[in-house]
Amino acid sequence: MDVAVNVTVGADRVGVIELDRPERRNALNVETCGRIVAATEELRAAAVRAVVVTGTGTSFCSGADFGEVYGEGFRDALHAALGAVHSLPVPVVAAVNGPAIGAGTQLAIACDLRVAAEGAVFALPTARLGLAVNPWTIRRLAQVAGGATARALLLACDTVAAELALARGLVDRLGTLEDARTLAAELAGLAPLTLAYNKLVLDRVELGEEDPLLAEAFEGCWRSADLEEGRAARSEKRVPAYEGR
Repeated sequence: MDVAVNVTVGADRVGVIELDRPERRNALNVETCGRIVAATEELRAAAVRAVVVTGTGTSFCSGADFGEVYGEGFRDALHAALGAVHSLPVPVVAAVNGPAIGAGTQLAIACDLRVAAEGAVFALPTARLGLAVNPWTIRRLAQVAGGATARALLLACDTVAAELALARGLVDRLGTLEDARTLAAELAGLAPLTLAYNKLVLDRVELGEEDPLLAEAFEGCWRSADLEEGRAARSEKRVPAYEGR
């Protein structure tokens, strides 16, 4: 089958979304984007505690499928996929196993953290193609990697390799898919309500601290059973077992 997105859930409560179009270097088309949205819904229903997004073969995602990028509905499908990944309430780690070009870079920055393998590169060469990314992508890129890197990618159409991406903050760690899974498993053991609150604030930096949604999430952490579990585990010198309530 030409289009595939594989979804798995491990015993460690880590879900994996794997783009599986190696013959197209995991390029995104309308159907693939729809399957990403469905994958996030499946993982929400499975109550996973962390997610890894990766690609098969030698590419993370080579960008938009040029057979559809100019067609009806592609932009809406892409934005829905990016939004579905970005809005997951658990930590999402991109295991960037190879080139992440155009929409591939967009997918990587929709995740919370990025682990890049040797050979991974990032680029948003829209100015070479007469295309444009949505304002969310530009703001998110600047938030994640800083204004200088955003300008280098968007204005100079630079290609940034893994080590330079790490130095600039676009990548959090260098490593393999297994390293990304290990990180996700560690995150899955942390307090879910606190992580969800932290994500919410980081992703809504333009809002004031009096925003009702943020205030409720903040107070929810302090009212939670997980808070008591953390206190008890520290007292008893054991690893806490958080339940997200």
